[in-house]
Amino acid sequence: MKSNHRKAAKAKRAGRVLVTTYGLLDTLFASPDAPIPAEKRRHQLTRMYGGLHALETAAQPTPDDWRVVSDAVNLMETLVTDMRVCEDTSGLLADAVGALALAGARHLETGAPIRLNGQDIHTIRAVLADYAELLHTLSARTMTECHRRTERRVADIHAGRTRPHDVQVVSI
Repeated sequence: MKSNHRKAAKAKRAGRVLVTTYGLLDTLFASPDAPIPAEKRRHQLTRMYGGLHALETAAQPTPDDWRVVSDAVNLMETLVTDMRVCEDTSGLLADAVGALALAGARHLETGAPIRLNGQDIHTIRAVLADYAELLHTLSARTMTECHRRTERRVADIHAGRTRPHDVQVVSI
C-alpha cells in the first residue's frame, strides 16, 4: 500500500493523479491459472454488493456507494468490450451503464439521494452476479489486467478522451 501512496504523491507533483490498484508487475506475477486469492475476491465483492445495498435501502447513499457499483460495471465492460473474454448478447451491460448514469445524473440535477428504480436494481444485480462468477473463474492475471485497463479507460474519460459509447457523470 505504501508504494501506491508514493506513486500518488509523485504523480500529483507531476500534474497527474492516476494511481492504479495493480501495476504491470502485479499482472506479470499474477497467476495465469488460479483466480485472485479468496480474501481479495471477498473484499471486492463485499464492497460492490454493499454499495448496491446502500443504493437500494440507505437513507442517504454516498457517492462512494455509487462508485463501487460503477466500478463493477466498468470492470465487466472491460472484460466484454476490450478483453473479449466473455459476451453480453442480451445488452444487459449497456442497460446497467445507462441505469447508473441516470441515477448519478438525477442526483446531481436534483440533489435527491442516489437511487435505482426496480428494473435497474435487477439489471445491476445481474451484472454483479456475472462479474462475481467471472471473478471466481478467470485467472488472477486476467483480472489484474482488467483492473489496469479499466482504470486507464476511466482516467481517459475524465481527461476528455472518450469513445462513442462512454458515459460520464461529472462530479458525483
